[in-house]
Amino acid sequence: MNRMQKNVLETLRQPIVAELDAYRQLFAANLTHSDAYLDRVLSHIRGHEGKLMRPMLTLLSAKAIGEINPTTLQAAVALELLHTASLVHDDIVDESNERRGLASTNAQFGNQTAVLIGDFLLARSLATAAQTGNLRMVEHIAMLGATLSEGEIAQLQNISNAISTEDAYYHIIAHKTAALFSSCGFLGTLSVGADDTTVQAAQQFAHVLGLCFQIRDDIFDYFDDKRIGKPTGNDMAEGKLTLPAIYALREHPTKEAVVWAEKVKAGTASRAEILSLVEFSKQVGGIDYAQREMARLRDEALPLLHRFASGAIADTLQAYLDFSISRES
Repeated sequence: MNRMQKNVLETLRQPIVAELDAYRQLFAANLTHSDAYLDRVLSHIRGHEGKLMRPMLTLLSAKAIGEINPTTLQAAVALELLHTASLVHDDIVDESNERRGLASTNAQFGNQTAVLIGDFLLARSLATAAQTGNLRMVEHIAMLGATLSEGEIAQLQNISNAISTEDAYYHIIAHKTAALFSSCGFLGTLSVGADDTTVQAAQQFAHVLGLCFQIRDDIFDYFDDKRIGKPTGNDMAEGKLTLPAIYALREHPTKEAVVWAEKVKAGTASRAEILSLVEFSKQVGGIDYAQREMARLRDEALPLLHRFASGAIADTLQAYLDFSISRES
């Protein structure tokens, strides 16, 4: 992460510095265990801490309405534990050996341990949600786990389909990344006693933000940058066609590009063919289209933001949205 990105993140964290520290302590406490081996696996997962984008959004959403409290922190931790469990399981499904530039849990400890540690984290997530004493929160976390699984299954089905459509793409990311972000808005505002109209506005804003976040994440796959922690064309190597390639193939379906795409979907594409499809998608405007989509979604998000947030916190949440769209890793 470059200095400019670090500075932006520090600015976004300013309104919630103390609360984010309290969150970190509570999250770390859930990733420790008296059993030496289990604690070693959990310690490995602790080492994968990212930018804390979801906890930040949960806390900022709460701060837009009232004072962050223990329920807010428990909700944020429960959500991130569930997210972490889903990442561990996703890496097994995708046969990924890396997570944020480090060895994935399955690569480090094997699939059997990774499956069980994912289940352990899921149980911890529900236990932490129960500590809020809010049945609505517990139900939301439980249903989110189902939604994330539905998204992963839809992605697997989409890989086996001969054609990847934009509708299918949005369906998948709505049930994965956007569902997680949406939950940040929901849980954050609910934790400070917001009314249903306010909770819904925050949830919708965070959902659209999550779509932007995933589109930006997918754009990274079309460029070579070690900071991102995965090689160019990694999604295609897993049989996934994302928005830039979907646009390129829809608007400029050359015979050669269609063949490359078919091989990607079949899992038979060579490294050279994957890189050729990546370059083709860039040359015919796939990245530009994805950026226009993020700009369109940003325009949708801003009115939603101002339905539940105002003043300095609204400015911070808008800066968070802009960072999500423009970030470099």
